[in-house]
Amino acid sequence: MSHRSDIEALLPLTPLTLHILVALAPGPIHGYAVIKAVREGPTGGMNPGTGTFYSAIRRMEQTGLIGEVAEADSDDTRRRSYAITDLGREVLGAESTRLQQVLDAARAATAAL
Repeated sequence: MSHRSDIEALLPLTPLTLHILVALAPGPIHGYAVIKAVREGPTGGMNPGTGTFYSAIRRMEQTGLIGEVAEADSDDTRRRSYAITDLGREVLGAESTRLQQVLDAARAATAAL
């Protein structure tokens, strides 16, 4: 399977996966900050339960979209931070393009009404 088809196989992203990738795009943050960004950030409006959120995080780690990173300034081993991977950035870019195409088609369809 080619790299491009690997990326396409992960699309379309679930809304929660998309929101998590957007939250992690600027840089690594800890799990609670990701939840907060998903709930309150510019892509907010989602309110995943904690179990749903951490299930999504586990799936995203397994598929290589994100990875756990060590926090240099924390002695708390329970606190986990996450970062988007190169694959995650590529998938986020591909999903952004796909969504833009959907929006363009929707706008064209409604303009014709």
